[in-house]
Amino acid sequence: MDFTSLLNTIATLFILMIAGVIASKCNIIDEIASKRLSKLILSIGQPLLIINSLLGVEYSTDNLLLGLKTLGAGFIVHGIIAVIAYFCCVKFKDFDEKKISEFAIVFGNVGFIGFPILESLFGKRGLFMGAFFVISFNIVLWTWGVAILARKRNDIKLTVKKVIFNYGTVPSAIGIFIYILNINLPTFVTMSASYLASLCTPISVLITGALLAHQSLKQIFLSPKVYYVSFVKLILIPLVICGLTKLIGLNYEWILFLTTVSAMPSATSAAMMSELHDITPGYAAEVVGTTSLLSIATMPCMLWLADKIAVL
Repeated sequence: MDFTSLLNTIATLFILMIAGVIASKCNIIDEIASKRLSKLILSIGQPLLIINSLLGVEYSTDNLLLGLKTLGAGFIVHGIIAVIAYFCCVKFKDFDEKKISEFAIVFGNVGFIGFPILESLFGKRGLFMGAFFVISFNIVLWTWGVAILARKRNDIKLTVKKVIFNYGTVPSAIGIFIYILNINLPTFVTMSASYLASLCTPISVLITGALLAHQSLKQIFLSPKVYYVSFVKLILIPLVICGLTKLIGLNYEWILFLTTVSAMPSATSAAMMSELHDITPGYAAEVVGTTSLLSIATMPCMLWLADKIAVL
């Protein structure tokens, strides 16, 4: 594994996060701008990121099989993490904080932060696998994720329409359709998709930095609840996934890939959906921002350990 490339990617993301903090402090990214940028990424950037990732790999039966295996592995990994998250959050006294903590543990920032890291580790193959993993992410998000947020809330409903038609499943279906039929799109179309997809990582990390700017040092460094969620999300989960993948005999690539996607910080969806439904948005921002900050240190450690375990 190329740790130099990994560390360079993480360092770049850290600088972008600091830029977000500065932009927020200077009132360049205020609350209104943050919401609009989040909507831009959610409705335009993320769909094209998924489609663009599927277009980046040459079609073959082997690649299609790899994608389907990744999709299946994604559902299994999310299922395992969901069980761990549920039991780890049972003793939370504040019910809304319990829901957000569980949601934040289950869903990692695989698309926005994970994609550049997967590309640094596995090249275009990593992006291709990541795209199929994100399909499972979105299906679980709009089913189990909504079910978590809907507890004791009559105004949040899980519908068949939301499960089938959302910003993750629709672009995934379009991308898979184009990929399987091996459709050659015009250069200006693929370039446009690439440019719009490239907005995701810098803008989402800037938004995360802006969220961090609203936290006091006490909130970032002295909150036992946030540290607990961070420990479960950034250390316990990747250790469990790494151990299980090694135990069942998966090869080096699969162990490293599944550990990598499991070691991601909490998805910005936790902050956006908590704000949308008014479920302790301040606490959600703390969790997303703090796990993003701490992952700069924990992720290289988890991947280094996974690298050593995978070759045993």
